[in-house]
Amino acid sequence: MSEDQARSFSTVPAPAGTRLLGGYLLPGRVSDPRPAITQARAAESAGMGSVWLAERWGSKDVAAIAGAVGQATSTVRIALGATHFQTRHPSVFSSMVMTLQALTNGRLIVGIGRNTSLTWPAMGLPPASNAVLVDRLSIHRRLVKGEGVTYDGPAGKFPRLRLIDLPDVPPPPVIFTAIGPKSLELAGRHFDGVMLHPFLSVDATARSAAAVRAAADAAGRDPKAVRIYATVVVAADLSPSEEAAVVAGRAVTYLQIPGIGDSMVQANGWDEAPLKALREHPMFAGVRKLADQAFTREQLVEVARVLPPEWLSTTSAVGTAAQCARRLQDFIAAGADELILHGSTPDQLGPTVAAFAQV
Repeated sequence: MSEDQARSFSTVPAPAGTRLLGGYLLPGRVSDPRPAITQARAAESAGMGSVWLAERWGSKDVAAIAGAVGQATSTVRIALGATHFQTRHPSVFSSMVMTLQALTNGRLIVGIGRNTSLTWPAMGLPPASNAVLVDRLSIHRRLVKGEGVTYDGPAGKFPRLRLIDLPDVPPPPVIFTAIGPKSLELAGRHFDGVMLHPFLSVDATARSAAAVRAAADAAGRDPKAVRIYATVVVAADLSPSEEAAVVAGRAVTYLQIPGIGDSMVQANGWDEAPLKALREHPMFAGVRKLADQAFTREQLVEVARVLPPEWLSTTSAVGTAAQCARRLQDFIAAGADELILHGSTPDQLGPTVAAFAQV
């Protein structure tokens, strides 16, 4: 990389105003990934700072979509939010990352997730233990610097790894999706940032941000350098039924998952009884799939009636665009550096983004 190139990247200002807001592309189940292009253009046109891609195997391969979105936009940052180390060989993963970083002219953010403990045995892959995650992160960072790597440990056995013909762009930041205390500590100690789980209250967001920064400080890192991305489900200017489908239906999809739902309850300091009632709902009897694979959002709204209303009202942004904008500011005040707006696509978020600029 030339000195001029390095200087241009190192002096990019921290996001401000509406660029503190990111938009999720293709939230939920989709069979057609092409709307991601128009949604990303809408986010950029609205002045949002980033777009986020959740990986779901079949129709939402993050590399393919990020490459397409990168060519359809010019300023918005593009985040893999999130993918996984285990699903790609270290050389393939790091090559994917650096190729996308070059194609997007340095606009990539790499989000890494742990996934549920049942995922990896079913795929014949090693579990995402902390040791595996830390070692894969180290291998990736060495490869993207052009170093050779020989490794034999928890993440596998790799006799000789090296990338050739690296592009003239700096490696993108690698952030970690986290909700529980151990994952938050892992993010603070090792990663460039953390992506907080949806449906955390403002207070839970503040506690999570503080935990990440305390872990960074304990590891001898600059706590301010570890970026906090809070994910907030937004439903602005919708009818009551549409709002319930966006917020309540999505909450059920997370709460139903063993491990994830329990961590959400613990992080928010909620009573566990409503979670038990949700999972024992007659509609879930005999269902072995994830909730959003087995039911429509409208069906899941019915299940959500067993949840205390404050579980949804304190963890999302609903009402008018102005009300949503004020709620989003609460999450920034709680310690989030940037927000990822979920549930509604960027083409639906224009009024909320405009209202946020006025708060």
